[in-house]
Amino acid sequence: MIERETNLPIKSQSIVTVVGVRRCGKSSQMQLSINALVEKGVPPEAILWVGFDDERLAGMKATDLEEVLEAYRELYPSQDLKDVFMFFDEIQLIDNWELFVIRVFKSYCKNIFISGSNAKMLSQEIATTLRGWSIEENIYPLSFVEYCQFTGTKTHHLTEQETTYLRLKWDEYYMESAFPEIVLTKLKSLRDKKLQAYFDVMLFRDLVERHNIGNTSVLRYFIKRLMNNLTKPTSINAIYNDIKSQGFKISKDDLYLWADYACGCFMFLRLSKFTPSLIEEQQSLRKYYFIDNGLRQAVLLPQSDDNGKLLENAVLLHLHRHLHPLDKITYYSGNKECDFVVQQEQQVKALYQVCWEMQETTTWQREMDGIIEASTMTKCDNLFIITHHDEEVIQQNGKTIKVIPAWKWMLE
Repeated sequence: MIERETNLPIKSQSIVTVVGVRRCGKSSQMQLSINALVEKGVPPEAILWVGFDDERLAGMKATDLEEVLEAYRELYPSQDLKDVFMFFDEIQLIDNWELFVIRVFKSYCKNIFISGSNAKMLSQEIATTLRGWSIEENIYPLSFVEYCQFTGTKTHHLTEQETTYLRLKWDEYYMESAFPEIVLTKLKSLRDKKLQAYFDVMLFRDLVERHNIGNTSVLRYFIKRLMNNLTKPTSINAIYNDIKSQGFKISKDDLYLWADYACGCFMFLRLSKFTPSLIEEQQSLRKYYFIDNGLRQAVLLPQSDDNGKLLENAVLLHLHRHLHPLDKITYYSGNKECDFVVQQEQQVKALYQVCWEMQETTTWQREMDGIIEASTMTKCDNLFIITHHDEEVIQQNGKTIKVIPAWKWMLE
């Protein structure tokens, strides 16, 4: 197993639910946790793993789940269940599984980890189903640090040549897919086929089958429109009018629901506008960011303006990976614009602009004006401009703005 940058909480005294987009490594993350437990001295017999995608368990019902505990007791009769670490992978395949998990958690064991497919087990439903007994751990495709680990790239104590190589790996990272299996697949044609298969499974299993969507051609077009409008405020109403003008029959409410569904299965991350008013926030146009740059590239034909979009998308994904539970990300739009506002409750912690390069005077001025206006309005002076390669510290209007390349920022 290749280590990931973050670990699951081992002794949280809660049901740990591992969620995230398909194929991002949820099961592997639980296996890494098992390795960590063994390394810390937990005996292997105190670890119970059941993968319910085994064909020998096909047809199993919730009433049969007690047999799992009975079989374990027969194998290790002296092992107290309260000291056992239980891992249930793909448990959503068993109807009413949550009743079993809650009973075991209340009666026997406080160390329970579960993961499952987005087609049947989404994070919003888990929070309701497990009635506040669970904590959620969101797994993403690989971060840049993890990408370097997977590709054997050094990130510390670098020579000049190694630094150049690291920057080249960054160019690969933000342009290509960060799904673990794809990164480990050497042949590009095979990577593209796998990514197309990923997209089709997300579309048909997580959206069409799960939500009984009949008009799959319109759904596919709608998802592609959201992907194409990456980084920009998106009007669902404008997309509705476009689809309607093509002669397709679809309701506007359906499109809003489809956008919710796509975010619910982790295909998209959605940002609202920064504003003190909750009503204005809910009424604002949302920005949609996609879960993986390489998957987007495999579905859409690359375009000339993609570099800036992919860079901004990569920055947003990085911010989300390291988001504190109380943190929130929005975008600022007033007379000028700022890409990301990171706040904790009512306090703004940092402001981020994302810009491919700062060489042109008009570009420089636009980025400066946006982040300074946002700084003035939010009273935040922790200011960053993330670029492809530019690096400097700018003093402007009494404020200090750190300009830093994305690869170096992500390593820090």
